[in-house]
Amino acid sequence: MSEVYRALADPSRRRILELLREQDMSAGEIAAHFQLAKPTLSGHFAVLREAGLVTPEKTGTTIVYRLNVSVLEEALMALMDAFKFLDAKPQGRASAKPRKGIG
Repeated sequence: MSEVYRALADPSRRRILELLREQDMSAGEIAAHFQLAKPTLSGHFAVLREAGLVTPEKTGTTIVYRLNVSVLEEALMALMDAFKFLDAKPQGRASAKPRKGIG
């Protein structure tokens, strides 16, 4: 799961996932949305693949990427569970006591 969170931490990778949410895209189509060097973009694709967030499909010389929604859903559910967002009875926030000023 830590690979998923690491992949989601980068704004460029989140943007790639946003694009793939709309439709499957080739690496070239995705690259057209960025001003990044090809090796940098390839690195982002590798991180997303390793995390299982995208599934590549090679056809000839073209690689088409597809969003793996189930991995993204699992990561979000785990995060929500870790912070108890899924509890049946919502917990109230502890109120902060005002601090006394200096002087």
